[in-house]
Amino acid sequence: MGSGLITKTDKPLLTLLRVGRIQAPEAVAATDILIADGRIAALGRDLAIPSGWPIEVIEARDLIAVPAFIDQHVHVTGGGGEGGCGNRCPEISADEIAAMGIATVVGVLGTDSISRSPPDLLAKVRGLRAEGIAAYMYTGAYRVPPPTLTGDLQRDLAWIPEVIGLGELAISDHRSSQPRQDEIERLVSETRVGAMLAGKRGICHFHVGDGRRGLEPLRRLLAETEIPADQVIPTHVNRHRALLEEAADYALAFEACVDVTAFDEVGEEDISAFEAVSFLLEHGVPAERITMSSDCNGSLPEFDAKGTYLGMRVARNTALIGDWQRLVREGVLPLEQALGLIGANVARVLGLQDHKGRLTVGFDADITLIDDELQPRQTFVAGKCLYHDASPS
Repeated sequence: MGSGLITKTDKPLLTLLRVGRIQAPEAVAATDILIADGRIAALGRDLAIPSGWPIEVIEARDLIAVPAFIDQHVHVTGGGGEGGCGNRCPEISADEIAAMGIATVVGVLGTDSISRSPPDLLAKVRGLRAEGIAAYMYTGAYRVPPPTLTGDLQRDLAWIPEVIGLGELAISDHRSSQPRQDEIERLVSETRVGAMLAGKRGICHFHVGDGRRGLEPLRRLLAETEIPADQVIPTHVNRHRALLEEAADYALAFEACVDVTAFDEVGEEDISAFEAVSFLLEHGVPAERITMSSDCNGSLPEFDAKGTYLGMRVARNTALIGDWQRLVREGVLPLEQALGLIGANVARVLGLQDHKGRLTVGFDADITLIDDELQPRQTFVAGKCLYHDASPS
């Protein structure tokens, strides 16, 4: 089961997926997906293809087709460095991304924007694209003023297609530049205008540390300026209980979105993504305003009360899928809504909702085939199969 029997003709230009069912993310009656030129050309049942057409037919009747997952926070060039050059995390590969059912990633720089720079990040993003992954990036890093590609934040957004926002800008963290409120407001405004010139959403992706100020800088930003809430995305809001409680209040007060990190090893204060999403939902935050991301290949450093480095682990993206699966298995959310946490909600946040996050005609053919246990078995990006698990279900 799940082997995906493939029948090929010479140089196929079309792909036909025949699956057990389709969640688009809502359930649809179709069981066939026709792919042409990297996009979904048709949905239906028992679609007939004229004899002689150059087509690849993939039989996966025991699998469920869902929108391929989107991870908006990935250290694609590796993070780390808090303990010196010997503590840099490795890069991530296209295979590691696709194996988790993920088709789209957004690359970030973190603490280290010296040995790893925006040009390095752009090169890695373009490398992932060459391997088939739909990859984007944030310009900037933890520090202020943010490092850029062109020397100007607005130019990065306006002229570099892969740049979709600013991030991860650090607040409430001893590793941040301790930006003043007026600096935060100026950077968000610059990002907004540069993105407008390019027709992008231009979000500001904020790393939130465990400092006592929490989300206060973002609350002031939205309360005291004209910046809309959908311009600002705080991440790592599940570092500890007080921050998560503040995140729930923030999301409700400003009708804002918050991003939960899927920690692969939960520490003494960290809250798992499963528990965090459950908490937010219980406190009235709509599922549509919650997203999940992995922070994979970033560092998970440990510091003492004085900020002295003690050690670190490297984050992986396996917890993202594991926590998401648990939300469905334990009935916290139905599959349709749960898919939004790593699909449609993320596409909307990033401004990609007109071609990603749904299985519908005209959208990118980014499709993950999952089994009854919700495990990714095949991943297609723009119609190309990048991952195929042929082991029995």
